[in-house]
Amino acid sequence: MKLLSFRFKGQESWGAMTAAGVVDLGKVSGYPTLLAALEHDALPELPAMIEQDGDAVALEAVELLPVVPRPPKIFCIGTNYHDHRIETGREVPEKPVVFARYANSQVAHRQPIVRPGVSEQLDFEGEIAVIIGKAGRHIAEADAWNHIAGYAPYNDATIRDWQRHTHQWIPGKNFVATGGFGPWMVTRDEIIDGADLTLVTRLNGQEVQRTSASLMIFSIPQLIAYCSTFTELEPGDVIVTGTPGGVGGKRNPPLWMKAGDTVEVEVGGVGTLVNPIAAEKV
Repeated sequence: MKLLSFRFKGQESWGAMTAAGVVDLGKVSGYPTLLAALEHDALPELPAMIEQDGDAVALEAVELLPVVPRPPKIFCIGTNYHDHRIETGREVPEKPVVFARYANSQVAHRQPIVRPGVSEQLDFEGEIAVIIGKAGRHIAEADAWNHIAGYAPYNDATIRDWQRHTHQWIPGKNFVATGGFGPWMVTRDEIIDGADLTLVTRLNGQEVQRTSASLMIFSIPQLIAYCSTFTELEPGDVIVTGTPGGVGGKRNPPLWMKAGDTVEVEVGGVGTLVNPIAAEKV
């Protein structure tokens, strides 16, 4: 299933993307949000609900929201591909590099990523996002797949000069409307556990990043095990698994995103996230 969050006729809801269009599961499931459905382990119930609801609207008729608009937690993983580690001049990390994003930094598919007025250094970071479906602490790597609800493309767009203000990366990663998340999540049952998902980023139609999940320094099960050790993972939490080499800030000359650009993040078998770039209005 492809599950998404959206606004239609002023009402926030969620649903499934089908061949007929978007089926509004908010009105038939009893769960007002995708997060609520995840919290109640409702995904197995959804195929029957989709079949029963004959109404669907065109994707273009709804305003998409980030896949999970208000995740309990967003964990981002830094330096998780060797080519990105090498281009940044860092050593191989002994443990995953984890930092946080906040919900109000996220935008949906087709919504603009906003370059703030205080910086010209808006960089792209295409990534694979993992959405948690089952809570857990001290999750073993062998059990990690059972805690995944699904996968989505993510753009962990970064304000590079603000990222470098201190050793803590949070300022550069949390400007409002800089993290693209969408268009939907594909549920785990559609993806073979351990599948070597491809990841491609394009800027104005030109490929700027390409990798696959097998090239991560820390695998998805390792990331789930690690994060669940220091906190409880909850349904709706998002783990953004890291970006590969090719980021704009490490090119010569640097390749910064600017107003009028379009950036795409494609995850094979999942979908393509598309965001225009806009200048901040102050």
